[in-house]
Amino acid sequence: MKRYLILEDGSIFKGEGFGANSTTTGEVVFTTGMTGYQEAVTDQSFANQILVFTNPLIGNYGVNLDDYESIEPGCKGVICHELARVSSNWRQQSSFADFLVQMQIPGITGIDTRALTKKLRSVGTMKGRIIDATDDFEHAFSQLNATVVNENLVAQVSTSKPYPNPGSKRNVVVIDFGLKHSILRELAKRNCNTIVLPYNATAEDIFKLKPDGVLLSNGPGDPKSLPGAIKMIQKIEKKLPLFGICLGHQLFALANGADTFKMKFGHRGFNHPVREIASGRICFTSQNHGYAVAPDSVDNNVMNITYREINDGTVEGLRHKNYPAFSVQFHPDAAPGPHDAVDIFDDFMHVIDTRKDERNA
Repeated sequence: MKRYLILEDGSIFKGEGFGANSTTTGEVVFTTGMTGYQEAVTDQSFANQILVFTNPLIGNYGVNLDDYESIEPGCKGVICHELARVSSNWRQQSSFADFLVQMQIPGITGIDTRALTKKLRSVGTMKGRIIDATDDFEHAFSQLNATVVNENLVAQVSTSKPYPNPGSKRNVVVIDFGLKHSILRELAKRNCNTIVLPYNATAEDIFKLKPDGVLLSNGPGDPKSLPGAIKMIQKIEKKLPLFGICLGHQLFALANGADTFKMKFGHRGFNHPVREIASGRICFTSQNHGYAVAPDSVDNNVMNITYREINDGTVEGLRHKNYPAFSVQFHPDAAPGPHDAVDIFDDFMHVIDTRKDERNA
């Protein structure tokens, strides 16, 4: 089945279809991960995006229930150079192609993903549309140009109602802006009694639960589209330990006077090196974001920059000078990716325990 990817700059890429038999439109982005395609597709930070895998072979170890990062992914499409004809792994429960059919996500294989990635690096991310073979490309481009993407993304992927992830030691509230399940797994490993709240939860909603700490999750889209969350953070950080990841990091920055900007093609993959400024330690990290904190906008009297990306110098971590609050741009839960930075969850536990000891003293 012939299928095409068309881009808003007029480019056309031809390939073979797999996955769901449907047409879709989204922002075309690329990820540099060599494995972890299931975690990437189910990461809600890819909501309304068509995901290009730079690794030439995808699908070789299938899909399993353990590696879902969300049950209903928001990813709009998958592009790869070659789809594995046979997949084999002792954990496999279905093939990647069957998984995409189940999730109603169309895919294309046989595309020159190197040329496509070079275009995205040069021009920047852009709108694209996956279509079946057609003689009327003019109409297809007209539909693409008329489609608006990346609006109200967090509202689309966040839970609508609170739910628990039970534990027995520390009470943690997680604000779901597009939560990865691996964050809940890391909290569960540390015996946290977690309650997940929707993205539009207020500070008052959080205080009612009397948590020991609050975690701001990852998620898709522009952080400036969430003014309510920014106001909530400004109230919470003064009273409770707070930890932001990815979109949560950007919202934490905005809440404390910094600015954010849309990157040309973003950071997506899990081979991104970051340096911890205090120690000089270098970690390879998992990342998935198209927005970043503007370094010059960070007020040094309010926050310290704790991590920097080695390749482009972008801000990868912040810590408040007056409140027990900090954030990282990368994903310390590392799903997929290296576990170099997983101890940041332990840092959050330490901040919570220290604050509890101070209150009980």
